[in-house]
Amino acid sequence: MLSEWFWWDRLWLPRPVMWADLQDGEGCVYARVSHLYITLPVAVLLLGLRALYERLIAVPLAEALGVRDKSRKRASHNPVLEKYYKTHSKHPTQADIKGVCKKLGWSERQVERWFRIRRNQDRPGVLKKFKEASWRFAFYLCSSFGGVLALYDKPWFYDLREVWAGFPKQTLLDSQYWYYIIEISFYGSLLFSVAADVKRKDFKEQLVHHWATLTLLSFSWCANYIRIGTLVMLVHDTSDVLLESAKMFNYAGWETTCNSIFVVFALVFMVTRLIVFPFWLIHCTWVYPLDQFEPFFGYYFFNVMLVVLLLLHMFWATLILRMVKKFLFGNLKGDERSDEEEDMEGSEEDYMHTNGYANGSGTGLSNGH
Repeated sequence: MLSEWFWWDRLWLPRPVMWADLQDGEGCVYARVSHLYITLPVAVLLLGLRALYERLIAVPLAEALGVRDKSRKRASHNPVLEKYYKTHSKHPTQADIKGVCKKLGWSERQVERWFRIRRNQDRPGVLKKFKEASWRFAFYLCSSFGGVLALYDKPWFYDLREVWAGFPKQTLLDSQYWYYIIEISFYGSLLFSVAADVKRKDFKEQLVHHWATLTLLSFSWCANYIRIGTLVMLVHDTSDVLLESAKMFNYAGWETTCNSIFVVFALVFMVTRLIVFPFWLIHCTWVYPLDQFEPFFGYYFFNVMLVVLLLLHMFWATLILRMVKKFLFGNLKGDERSDEEEDMEGSEEDYMHTNGYANGSGTGLSNGH
């Protein structure tokens, strides 16, 4: 019953088209849900390919560009603070700090410094960031070229009204099949690796983006919104190539190159995500279909998902503009989304005293009082 309701014709297709009308035959092949089953093993395959790429290409490239992790101070061993750090919070409240101070006999400054060092100790090194950016750069570069090759000779690449010509009875092309499968698998692999990847300030927004993208791509596949789907993918991938390359040069310390690429990226992002995407692609999905059929659930759902992506674009645009402001005033030092290391306030003597206390008279309290 639930399956019949979910696949009800009127949810996915405009009147009077039925699923029975979209049967393969006479040289026509239509998108099927079963086609997407392969994306799971391909996503796993991409994770393996990423591991090989990082080891065989990204690491040697990082060494050639002079990318190295900085040595970091390690927080002194203290079971009480370590337990609080792992089970309660990495950012203790002032009240909790005072309570720990009484328990350990430390000053508030010493406890605050211990947590700062401990947080920095867990932050990903620049080499890990470089490898991740390098992998994404390689993928987006390949997918952008693949997208252009799949679309350059199609009429809907130049005339958006052609997106809806004959919809939904539009035969599936081999180029469209592989473009979708690889793209869906890639975003699936990002969800699989999200726990191990670098967590930035926009971590939640990134998760929403990945889920929205997967939902949008999967729905567009099942409802045969494939022509517009390929255009949306190409618009997104082109600016991501520049972003990831700018990150790579930033981690390598090539400031001038990084800033130059970032300026180009900012321009491309604003044009593709805030002009082309809403005023061409969303307009194409919102206005042109109504010339051929009445609105239905799939029409509204697809457009709502596109608007969700647009809102995320606007959020990231504010971060980009903030970075552009820093660039213009000569204060651009990194990715606005990055979780940078915290400054080590306090003198070296304070830290040495903390170490001494933890290894000396404070040991008894740390072990159970």
